[in-house]
Amino acid sequence: MEEKKKFTGIRKLTDNPFLNLYCMDALTCSGRFFPYYFASRNPEEKLKINTDPLKPEGIVIYPLWREEPEKIVMIRQYRYPAGDYLYELPAGLIDAGETPEEAAVREMKEETGLDFEVYRGGKDMFRRPFFLGPGFTDETGCAVFGYALGNIDGRFREDSEDIEVILADKREAERILEKEKVSLRCAYLLLQFLHMVKEAPFAFLE
Repeated sequence: MEEKKKFTGIRKLTDNPFLNLYCMDALTCSGRFFPYYFASRNPEEKLKINTDPLKPEGIVIYPLWREEPEKIVMIRQYRYPAGDYLYELPAGLIDAGETPEEAAVREMKEETGLDFEVYRGGKDMFRRPFFLGPGFTDETGCAVFGYALGNIDGRFREDSEDIEVILADKREAERILEKEKVSLRCAYLLLQFLHMVKEAPFAFLE
């Protein structure tokens, strides 16, 4: 079935370095015009509506602790829009020319000081990009799985990054899910962590 185009134009409303507001001249199902506002990290020529929607802007890292795979590396980070600390998994944007795996290694080092070994087994569909909040942004992100190792070190962080590194076992992960403020990506990946077995920690990717 041929899909009907649901907009007639897009205008950029702001000029910021990392995130901008756009206004779309959108069409309802009956053909009525209305303004639809959304945010994007992309410049106008690279908005997902005009290009490949499956090129991810960022990654989230699923890092099991190499020495004890029944623990996962989490962060507790101050988030300005929330005005509070959120429990998350390490994550970040993919720099120009980077693969998601390279970005994961870099971001893990920057946020935690730890090294990261990428796990490449399992099905590729679990690593494909997914939309993060399609009601207000065209941003997509993908997950990178693996092991963290080394020594926790905060000297690689930016001054705006207020981060505490946590090695959480399943009991602590349950407490966090029940009691704390948690990012959605982290919450869903913790569901997998709670059901993992030490002998096959990435079995859910098969």
